[in-house]
Amino acid sequence: MTGEPVCKTFSFELYPPRSAVAEAALHASLAHLVAAGPEFISVTYGANGSSRDLSLSVLGRILEGTGVEAMAHLTCVGSSYAEASTLIRQFLDAGITSFLALRGDPPAGAVEGENFLGDLGSAGELVQLIHRVQAERVPFAFQDVPGFPGAKRLSSGAKVTIAVAAFPNGHPRSRSVEQDLDTLLAKEAAGANLAITQLFFHADDYLGFVEKARAAGVTMRILPGIMPVLSPQRLARILELSGEPVPVDLERALAAAPDAVARAAVGIDHATRLGAELLAGGASGLHLYTFNQHEPVLAVLRDVGLVDPQKQKENA
Repeated sequence: MTGEPVCKTFSFELYPPRSAVAEAALHASLAHLVAAGPEFISVTYGANGSSRDLSLSVLGRILEGTGVEAMAHLTCVGSSYAEASTLIRQFLDAGITSFLALRGDPPAGAVEGENFLGDLGSAGELVQLIHRVQAERVPFAFQDVPGFPGAKRLSSGAKVTIAVAAFPNGHPRSRSVEQDLDTLLAKEAAGANLAITQLFFHADDYLGFVEKARAAGVTMRILPGIMPVLSPQRLARILELSGEPVPVDLERALAAAPDAVARAAVGIDHATRLGAELLAGGASGLHLYTFNQHEPVLAVLRDVGLVDPQKQKENA
């Protein structure tokens, strides 16, 4: 995942289920998502370890014979170096070699100015720690020497893929676009090799951001993160969490739709048009926030031409 792929790719984000009913629904959706052939599937991780076992369970299901790369989310919130190192090793020992390193949001009830991060002060420091733990765990490997049968040479150990977040419309706590770009550069300098964006609603948000990032010296892949928004309530919640500007066109279309089926069609159509514009503008792929539902995101992928409907039906 570290270089630009030859073909356009797609990937998914899931979150751990919080009930037995949600777990059964997630497992059913996961089968359909895996059958589509994603580059990877990421699984979120609650602050302060609140969903460690649940996240590991979902990641384990992805790892067990699916052939799809599993990406674990990690945050800095509330962790000591020792605790974070133990958790990273636990994920690595489970066979996970891809991570999304995040600074994390303040926990509920946090006081402004209070240090809620713990020992790790930034996503960049978390990136460095992941590399350090992996290097200590697998410091070197033996490789064949071409032309000398049986000969071996030492090389550095297996590498990990570490993704970080990018913010096309600015991080809510950022002072400027320049600060956002400096932060992204620092993450890459720390060892990040992939960036995934927060949700946005217009292609120019992403395309303009990538242009500025490249001019600033960012070289890693920057995947656009999109989601079919299926209701006014979900849109309001996304805007509340992200601080994104209100997409007036989408907001009005969702409000005017007469029922849930029509609202879903609005959300899928908006995400499809956005995805098509992003791919046409040069994006190497799409990262889809699924909300643990497979039908909407797979509809988007079919409509933009990244998934063959017949092949998907055969593999399901």
